[in-house]
Amino acid sequence: MSEKKTVLDGLRHDLDAAAETLAPPPVLRFRSMFGGVGVYADGPMFASLSDAGLALKLPPADRQELIEGWGAVPLQYRPDAPVSKSKVVIPDAVRADPERLAPWLARSIAFAAKDVPKARRKTKN
Repeated sequence: MSEKKTVLDGLRHDLDAAAETLAPPPVLRFRSMFGGVGVYADGPMFASLSDAGLALKLPPADRQELIEGWGAVPLQYRPDAPVSKSKVVIPDAVRADPERLAPWLARSIAFAAKDVPKARRKTKN
């Protein structure tokens, strides 16, 4: 097994363990993309798993709380890639503890669900 696959499997395990602590537990779907994995829960993508780690999409106040309180960093897939404006890499101390990760997971799923594009109205021709 490759080192990258081992890392991604470990991140997925941590995410699954945290999801199981939520009531009701969300059904997570994983989709390979751009060398990593996108994570969905009944809606748009809310997380990504990559060499950078587990990154959650969160509102600004939650991102700031993780950055200031836990040492999280904004997601950046590569040193020359742009920094994400909506995702932060979850620190190991939070990621490895399902009880600590679960509330952030729930917030991320709820925040991403608000991002669903509205259906376009048909225009009269």
